[in-house]
This record gives sequence, C-alpha cells and structure tokens, in this order.
Amino acid sequence: MGAIGNLVPLIILFVFVGAFAFVGYQMYVWTNDLADQGKKKMEKKNVKFSKDGMQVGVKEISEEDYADKTQSVLVNTWNSSSFPAYKSRFWNKEEQAKNKASSSGRS
Repeated sequence: MGAIGNLVPLIILFVFVGAFAFVGYQMYVWTNDLADQGKKKMEKKNVKFSKDGMQVGVKEISEEDYADKTQSVLVNTWNSSSFPAYKSRFWNKEEQAKNKASSSGRS
C-alpha cells in the first residue's frame, strides 16, 4: 500500500496539469478562430493586413477608373485654385487682356 500512496499525488498532479493544458489549448483555438473571423470580415470590406501593414482596397472599381477619378479630382482642384503672387511669362492673361484693350482703343 506504500507504493499506491506515493502515486496518488503524482496522479493528482497529472490531472491538474492535463486540465490546465486542455483549458489553455481551448483558449488558443478560440483566439485563433476569432482572429480568422475578424480577418475575413475585414477582407469583405477590402481591408487587408500584411507584413507591410494595413492595405485598403477600392471595392468594385477597376484600376483605370480609380486612376481617372483621382486624376480628375487633382485637375479640378488645380483649375479652381488661384495663385495671387504668381505671374507667368507665358500665360499672363491679365497682361494679355490689357494689351487687347489698349490695342482696340487705339483704332
């Protein structure tokens, strides 16, 4: 009976270690599953995580259409802006207008 008495604490130790290992493994599986679900949900919204960082895609727009839209925004912004201190030697419209007005006034 002495040998069985010495094995009881060892069996109890294995039961506790096994229970903690089972709980730890279940937590590991659950967190990985939760991360995969979050990743799939974000990919549906065209947000992808990679080693380089987060990448955001444009949904259902081809590269050419996306480039055209961004270029048109930049062109519209450029055309609607004004540079009060900028005087171009080639495209100075104010001076051209004055020259036209003065030349038409001489005749």
